[in-house]
Amino acid sequence: MLVHEHDPYNAEPPLGALAGEPVTSADTFYSRNHGPVPEVDPATWRLRVDGLVERELELTLEDLRAGFAERTLPATLQCAGNRRAGLVAVRDIPGEDPWRGGATSTATWTGVALADVLAAAGLREGAEHVCFSAPDVSQVADPPQPYGGSVPVAKATSPEVLLAWGMNGEPLPRVHGAPVRVVVPGWIGARSVKWLTGITVTAEPSDNYFQATAYRVLPPEADPRAAGPGDGISLGPAALSCELLDPADGSPVPCGRAVLTGYAYAGQDRAVARVDVSTDGGATWAQAEVDAPDGPWTWQHWRLRTDLAPGDVDVVARAWDSTGALQPEHAADLWNPKGYGNTSWARARLAVAPPAP
Repeated sequence: MLVHEHDPYNAEPPLGALAGEPVTSADTFYSRNHGPVPEVDPATWRLRVDGLVERELELTLEDLRAGFAERTLPATLQCAGNRRAGLVAVRDIPGEDPWRGGATSTATWTGVALADVLAAAGLREGAEHVCFSAPDVSQVADPPQPYGGSVPVAKATSPEVLLAWGMNGEPLPRVHGAPVRVVVPGWIGARSVKWLTGITVTAEPSDNYFQATAYRVLPPEADPRAAGPGDGISLGPAALSCELLDPADGSPVPCGRAVLTGYAYAGQDRAVARVDVSTDGGATWAQAEVDAPDGPWTWQHWRLRTDLAPGDVDVVARAWDSTGALQPEHAADLWNPKGYGNTSWARARLAVAPPAP
């Protein structure tokens, strides 16, 4: 893993580790944390459901397992700072980890539908948002506070949103949120709160720092240190993105036949319709083979078989989604002072070696 910080632990896999792997193993799955990883005993863990509900609930892990239908769902999670390194190359972003394209991973999650738990509690009139709370305390917030966030009721009651205790057929690892985490498919990973301990139904979005102040796109001229609640654009559904996984940027490759591989991810309820790849910096394009998704909430891997001539080769990849939308071309057009949402075209320069004498 490429470790950006040890405390809190933030790490992503090298891009090549994701190539050709529709499901990411738990030890390769990226890890994004805002505070120390808590140690929660599954035997004493409790989930409280309150707020604008008819019946407040306090559930054990066994209550969730026995009282609600188990569901399994493949879903991609993507950090809102994925590919921030491309924005840092435009202009420095102090205090933020320079994530590459590995802060995107896909797992098969097992748990129960959040909608079923909310139905058991009963939503009262005026219920518009579902807020999540966790015990991991972050020093990033001022004053320090536990991590939290929210999603609108319309998303929370969609059948794909899970309270998950399993990952790839195994118990959820501690670093990925055990004993129970939220999985909000199609949305930025920040809303898939780990180590979940509380669900509160409210009329307004969560006032937690990581919903009200962080994970918001500020104008380029803004000072993020002075940003307050409600400033900027709140991030929710993931935007269309694409990455070249193999060969990696800067890597030497032999001339001749090559296979370029990557992923594309459309987010929310969209699909990747096409991936274009260029080996001459965008002067000409070829269409890549795009795998069908494993489900409506997953990335899609792509590949292009092509011939590479000796010399420096500039590879560019761009994706189109099922609405006909295309990624923005340049990272400079997307630069923002927190470095969120670099969905610009993927680029890599390869050093293609001449044939052996």
